[in-house]
Amino acid sequence: MREIDCPTLCLPGDHLKICPQGYTCCSEEMEEKYSLQSKDDFKSVVTEQCNHLQAVFASRYKRFDEFFKELLENAEKSLNDMFVKTYGRLYMQNSELFKDLFVELKRYYVVGNVNLEEMLNDFWARLLERMFRLVNSQYHFTDEYLECVSKYTEQLKPFGDVPRKLKLQVTRAFVAARTFAQGLAVARDVVSKVSVVNPTAQCTHALLKMIYCSHCRGLVTVKPCYNYCSNIMRGCLANQGDLDFEWNNFIDAMLMVAERLEGPFNIESVMDPIDVKISDAIMNMQENSVQVSQKVFQGCGPPKPLPAGRISRSISESAFSARFRPYHPEERPTTAAGTSLDRLVTDVKEKLKQAKKFWSSLPSNVCNDEKMAAGNGNEDDCWNGKGKSRYLFAVTGNGLANQGNNPEVQVDTGKPDILILRQIMALRVMTSKMKNAYNGNDVDFFDISDESSGEGSGSGCEYQQCPSEFEYNATDHAGKSANNKAESAGPRAAAQPYLLAVFCILFLVMQREWR
Repeated sequence: MREIDCPTLCLPGDHLKICPQGYTCCSEEMEEKYSLQSKDDFKSVVTEQCNHLQAVFASRYKRFDEFFKELLENAEKSLNDMFVKTYGRLYMQNSELFKDLFVELKRYYVVGNVNLEEMLNDFWARLLERMFRLVNSQYHFTDEYLECVSKYTEQLKPFGDVPRKLKLQVTRAFVAARTFAQGLAVARDVVSKVSVVNPTAQCTHALLKMIYCSHCRGLVTVKPCYNYCSNIMRGCLANQGDLDFEWNNFIDAMLMVAERLEGPFNIESVMDPIDVKISDAIMNMQENSVQVSQKVFQGCGPPKPLPAGRISRSISESAFSARFRPYHPEERPTTAAGTSLDRLVTDVKEKLKQAKKFWSSLPSNVCNDEKMAAGNGNEDDCWNGKGKSRYLFAVTGNGLANQGNNPEVQVDTGKPDILILRQIMALRVMTSKMKNAYNGNDVDFFDISDESSGEGSGSGCEYQQCPSEFEYNATDHAGKSANNKAESAGPRAAAQPYLLAVFCILFLVMQREWR
């Protein structure tokens, strides 16, 4: 906070527009400079409060994103190394099948437009075709015949119960992992946007009166009364206060998904041994190949045998008798991003809990800054806007609806901030996605491409997309005003402009999504 030199009290204050008009040391020009400075001070303190929270979400998003991507890379490398060692040339001849599996898993995490269930069904169907040919290498199979074979997949279960279990585990784990990472990115972006405050003229006047008008009276070392500061901050940050309800719901949903990541939807416990699980499925097919083949031949008809010369060569080329080595968990230490999912989740859960009620606490946190107000215990020797004395007015509630009776800041309670409304809707939609992920349901994301900055889901622009934010489906928005959730209910009529504004925003968002 910069001080402007003030001479002795020698001027009548008739020329002052905001500060008390007694004898003063401030000229009209000095009052204007103080006004600009108070606005900068306010913006700086609010930004400082928000920057720490924004940095927390940005760093945790980066760590989770790096971890998930490296986990996939490690799982693919492990499968390739172990299958090359176990199956040799036979695997290498069919390696594109497994490569495609990981390409699609990465695509889902980065972009999101992959139906995991259909993709995994396709993987097992293609693997069955390859395996069926290998275990029946003395026959020639047409594409039509192999299509008939795939129809028996569910009935014969050639791979045992591995496909069903793995499909359930992969789907739930990937949905939870992707959604959680996106949630961290959304929180990061919401805080970043809301931290940029532009005080109204009424707020700027109140800030000048609170921070610097005491200087014009020669009371340079006297700080504003704490409750006086609280009323002004609640008025100037009224729209930010309306974020609190949806923000807290969002944090609760994030904590719910975090519990899933620690438990049944743990992507690390799914991906780390995926090579072993796929090999188990291959062994099931080998061991049951005779029974499976006989039933397929009965249903699809006898296949055509290859010519005698080609049969012997085909059998020698496709000998498929390898067996996978036993799986010992202690041999597979976690190396993804130098950490483990449990450690990442434990850390971020603590940060999420600390972030609850951030917006309703923001006015108090600003006033707790020693540059902005005197301490709570200094109620008599503080600046109350008129002089060095106790501040007598009660502190208003948080949120726009509670500002009608704010004694310090004139706030238009019927005019919500459009940017804040957008962030409220973003949080509401993300909360809905989180709840779906918690229940194991797939989540659809719509990424913004025209505001890309190379961050967000897909840093590095994999798959030709560089989303920095996420477009939200307007059908998920409940058209309720944020101030319905204020600390105390205001007049019902005050909520009507909110509803109108929300519906206008919904219309604009829907236009944007479907153009």
